[in-house]
This record gives sequence, structure tokens and C-alpha cells, in this order.
Amino acid sequence: MHISVIIPAHNEAKYISDCLYSFVHQTQPPEELIVVDDNSTDTTFELVKDFAKDHPWIKVVKHQSSTEHLPGEKVIRAFNFGLEYASNEYDLIGKFDGDIVLPPNYFEQMRGHFQSNWLLGMCSGLLYVEKEGQWVYERIAKKSHVRGPIKLYYRQVFELMGGLRLGVGWDTVDTLLCQYHDFEVKTDSSLMVKHLRPTGHGYSAKNYRAKGEALYKMRYGLPLAKLALLKMALRAKSVKLFLQGIFGYISAAINKSPHFVEPEEGKFIRRYRFDGMKVRNLKSVFRIC
Repeated sequence: MHISVIIPAHNEAKYISDCLYSFVHQTQPPEELIVVDDNSTDTTFELVKDFAKDHPWIKVVKHQSSTEHLPGEKVIRAFNFGLEYASNEYDLIGKFDGDIVLPPNYFEQMRGHFQSNWLLGMCSGLLYVEKEGQWVYERIAKKSHVRGPIKLYYRQVFELMGGLRLGVGWDTVDTLLCQYHDFEVKTDSSLMVKHLRPTGHGYSAKNYRAKGEALYKMRYGLPLAKLALLKMALRAKSVKLFLQGIFGYISAAINKSPHFVEPEEGKFIRRYRFDGMKVRNLKSVFRIC
């Protein structure tokens, strides 16, 4: 299976060499790796260019973008820019980050998963961060969730869902749309991917307003959005952040922000999320019993 991977990179000089070494030392490397230098002010471009000299399947392109901090939107715009340079032959398309180190059998395993299951729409390994000299699972998502820095999509699914959404929540709505189109999502727990720069938890009023806005765009509906935001706020131990999330949701509704999904897709998302809550509640009851 032909694999094309795109890495949006902004000031990744500290990590990009380790990342690219892990790509070139794969047992079955991808057919194509495109690194998008997104307005870097460090030596990211030069470092990638050196790798590209020795490995013709690695490309580096420069993308001029806004200097404004635009969570979610900025990285996907850079990804879409890189997609324009990708070969049209790919069967699998990947969105990866420049601060990860892959195990050497990563793409060999990925090919095996997709080839053995033609209903598989998205797949990845798991992200680990270093703590006190040990690599431990980065616990900001369930192990069943395909994380944003290491996403690999089956081409048909990628095209059915219309590519990636511009904004916070893009790496949640893609998973839901994959399942909406009757494809499966898988994480391989045997593939430990090192995340050299741990993800910031982002417990701030601004981030929570953005999360609330994203829930509106995904057509969660206010009752489901309240439950989702309450769960996030409890994790952050801050009622204020719950209110900020609600403010973001209502503001998006008043401003009639464009939705990420169509009405039928939104209906599926609400049903899927509510069904998931029911299952978790039943499991909790059984554990108590």
C-alpha cells in the first residue's frame, strides 16, 4: 500500500532530526514524506533539506501563514498545503507531527492492519512521554483514540469525510465521521511512539471557549455539550472552565458559526456519544455491584 505522510512543522529544529531518523530507519518506510515548514524562524527547513538530499522520498516545502495563534486551524492549513504536493497514488494518507519518534516497524505494522481489514478507516500506535527516565503512556486520551500527531487514514475514508476540518476539534470529528461512514478505528498498543514534547493540557478560559465552539460545530446539541464540558472541567477541577465552555458554545450558536458536519452526521454523532455514555454507566454499575 502506497503511504504518503505530511508533517506540518513550525520551529521544530529541536526535534525534527530525531523524528526523521525514525522515518528513514523504518523496516518499510512510507513512499512519500512531505514536511511543510510553516513560517519557522529556526533551522527546521535546513535540517529537513539535508535529509531530503539523501532520501528522495522526503520533500520539504515552505508555507507562508499568519503569525496569529490559531489552534487547530493553522496546522490543518499547513497540512492541506502539503497535500497539494502529494502524489495521487497514495492508499494511506498520514498527518504526523515533527516531535515524535516512531518504532522501526511502525509502517510495516500499519500496512498489515489496513491490508488485513478493508473496513479499517483510521489507525495508529500510542503516544508515550518521558517521566523520570521512563517512557509512560500520555494520559490525555483513551488508548482507543487515534491521536492527532500520528494519524493514518485509508484514502476512501479521508475523501468521504471531505478531508480534515479547520479548527479545534478536527482530531475528534474525523474519528466520528470515520465511524459514520461504517469504517473502523484502531490503535495498536504494541507500537510505542515517543512524544518528545508532551501535549499541553491547555486548561485556560480561551481554550475552553474554543472547545465549546468546537462542540457546537460538531452539532453535539446543548445537553450533550454540557455533559462533555462538565467532564473536562471536573478533570481540570474548575467550574469556571465549564462556564467558559458553555459561553463558547452559545457564542458560536449566536454567531451562526459554520458547522463541521451535516445534519445527518450530527444526528449520528449525538446518538453515538449518548450510547457510549450509557455503556460506561452500565459498566460502572456492574463494578459497584
